[in-house]
Amino acid sequence: MTEPTPLSSLSSALADLVARTAPSVVSVHSHRSRATGFAWKPGLIVTADEALADEGAVEIGLADGGTASATIVGRDHTTDIALLRVDAAIAPVKLAAAVPPLGALSVVVATNRDTPSAALGMVSASGKSWRSLRGGDIDARIELDVRLRGSQQGGLALDASGEAFGMAVLGPQRVLVIPTATIERVAAQLEARGRIARGYLGLGLQPVRLDDGIGAMVMNVDKAGPSAAAGIRQGDVIVAVNDQKLSGVRALSRTLGPASVGAVVDVAVRRGGEPISFKVTVSERPET
Repeated sequence: MTEPTPLSSLSSALADLVARTAPSVVSVHSHRSRATGFAWKPGLIVTADEALADEGAVEIGLADGGTASATIVGRDHTTDIALLRVDAAIAPVKLAAAVPPLGALSVVVATNRDTPSAALGMVSASGKSWRSLRGGDIDARIELDVRLRGSQQGGLALDASGEAFGMAVLGPQRVLVIPTATIERVAAQLEARGRIARGYLGLGLQPVRLDDGIGAMVMNVDKAGPSAAAGIRQGDVIVAVNDQKLSGVRALSRTLGPASVGAVVDVAVRRGGEPISFKVTVSERPET
């Protein structure tokens, strides 16, 4: 009998952890788009929001080859997390809180063309929390040196012990992992409310270049919004918020996360060249 080598032992161990996880991973079909999802709780599937179509029916491809219709519970574009509800018995995955160190091996368990798939890679970046381009708070920076197809995003990223530490998604240049802490936080809010609360100033802004920096000209004001109540008008130019010079309209939007709702901010503007300051109570962005 041939003695197992270190490489064959590693191969068997990886195959075993993939086999244990695959029954909890499903394919997600939505209007010509395919992705992967996994059972977060009984009847609830987490998938990548970016891979989910904006309209049409959603169907889940189960590990046993069957299918089931799903409904969208809620989705958050800023963290790339969507939550689906499905009437099917799928064993939920236990998500681990630990963030793997730089250089650790990782296996992404997903689906490709409705069949289970796996990809082996390495953690190429592991760092602190960051904010996405759309303003979402991501609890840890995790990047994987691995190649994934579009249909594989939304798959589970496992460490070498088989614990799931997040959801693999396709970033602009590399594969990113949305960590479990972010998934648990966002999915819980989506389950409870169907949406994530975001701050709202009630302003339509246009960036303008000033002699001493960047400003944001108020192009329109929601008459029922908090800025109108504070006295900000069309034509005002915002130059600072809470004594911090404005670095751009997008940067201002990124500060309006869930924690900003209810906060009172000091907005410095120029009106006809004269400086004025307003205190604005950030409200919750209304549903569109």
